Amino acid sequence: MPMRGAAAVGACAALLVGGCGKTGGGPTAIAGADPGQGRRVIERVGCGACHVIPGVRWPQSRVGPSLEGFGRRALIAGRFPNTADTLALWVRDAPALSPGTGMPAIPLTEQEARDVAAYLYTLDAR
Repeated sequence: MPMRGAAAVGACAALLVGGCGKTGGGPTAIAGADPGQGRRVIERVGCGACHVIPGVRWPQSRVGPSLEGFGRRALIAGRFPNTADTLALWVRDAPALSPGTGMPAIPLTEQEARDVAAYLYTLDAR
């Protein structure tokens, strides 16, 4: 019986430690989304006017947070779980999630928002 208890404790510890290696991060891919198209959408709507975004040629501003390493982040805006659906909503209409945020609503289709999210998730290695 003590061996079984030790195995359970060991398994729980392995799960907890395994979850600490990364800061959480989002999915590595979003079904039906195109990261390349997401980068083009980011350039078109001018996200770089507020954010530093690796791989995007645009005036890199620091009004909003840098998006370097976004794919490794556990939270969006320090508050919301970094999931594909939440990120797509945040990209389209951040004030709906967080009234008073400095991030404006962006006129994007749902597909464009998913493409942008897919691109942001590629930024874990940059």
